[in-house]
Amino acid sequence: MNSNTDVKRVVREKYGQVAARVKADQGGCCSGVPSALECCDPITSNLYDAAQACELPAAALQASLGCGNPTALAELKPGETVLDLGSGGGIDVLLSARRVGPTGKTYGLDMTDEMLALAEENRRKSGLTNVEFLRGEIEHIPLPDNSVDVIISNCVINLSGDKDQVLREAFRVLKPGGRFAVSDVVVRGEVPEVIRRSLELWAGCVAGALSESDYRSKLAQAGFGMVDLEVTRVYGSEDARDLLAGQGIDAAAIAPQVDGKFVSAFIRAVKPTESRGAAALAAACCGGRQA
Repeated sequence: MNSNTDVKRVVREKYGQVAARVKADQGGCCSGVPSALECCDPITSNLYDAAQACELPAAALQASLGCGNPTALAELKPGETVLDLGSGGGIDVLLSARRVGPTGKTYGLDMTDEMLALAEENRRKSGLTNVEFLRGEIEHIPLPDNSVDVIISNCVINLSGDKDQVLREAFRVLKPGGRFAVSDVVVRGEVPEVIRRSLELWAGCVAGALSESDYRSKLAQAGFGMVDLEVTRVYGSEDARDLLAGQGIDAAAIAPQVDGKFVSAFIRAVKPTESRGAAALAAACCGGRQA
C-alpha cells in the first residue's frame, strides 16, 4: 500500500507541473481544447460545454484535471456558501461563484502552490469578488464547523490516502442539512494490483478509486445520509489503453482486465439536521440500541 505521504508528494509534483505548463504555454499539447491533458487522458476530456467555457479564463479550463462537472449537477442556489476540495486552477470555484451570486461565497482549497497562484490569476481575470482560495489539505480543512452549505470536488478525493479523514472533515464543515456533491472515479470489481501500486495512477485518480459500496459505507460512517451515486461515464478498454500508456505497465495486457470497471460518478449525500444527527450518532455508538 502506498503511504499517504508518498501519494501527496506525487500529486503535488504532477499538479504543480501542470500549472506551470499552463502558465507558460496556454494551450500546451492540446491547443484549442479545454483541458491541459485532454489530448492524452480520456478521463479529463469533454467535461464542460461551450457556454461554460465562455464564462471563464482560458487558463482555468486548460488546468482542469477533473473527471466530471459537479457544478452542473450540484443545484447551487443564490446566497449559498460553497467549498471546492482540491480546486486546482479554479474552474469549478469560478463556475460556482457565478451560480451562488454576489450574496453567496465560494472557497477553493488546494495544497499545490503553483495551482493556487494560477487560481488567483484566474480569479482576477474573471472579475469575481465572491471567491477565496485557501492553502491546505483536504484531510484538514481550514474552515470552522458548520460553515458551508455545499461541498463539491472534481476527481480529488481519490487522490487522498486517507479518504475516511476527508469525509469526516467534509461532514464537520458542512452546516446541518448541507450537501456533499462531488464527481469522482469509482471502481466496479477487482482491479489488477499493478494499477493499485502505481503512484502515477494515484495522481490520475484511478489507482485510489473506491468501489461504490466502499464509497457509500465511508460516507455513512462519517455521518452522512441520503447517499446516492449516479454514473456519468464508463471507461472501456480503449480508454484504459490511452490512460495506461507511458506508465510502465503492459497496457495491451491490462486494458482488457479493466474494461468497464472504472466509471466517473456523481456522488451526493446530505449532513443530517442536528436532531437526526444525534439519533444517528446514538445508533452508531450503541449498536442501534436506545435507552
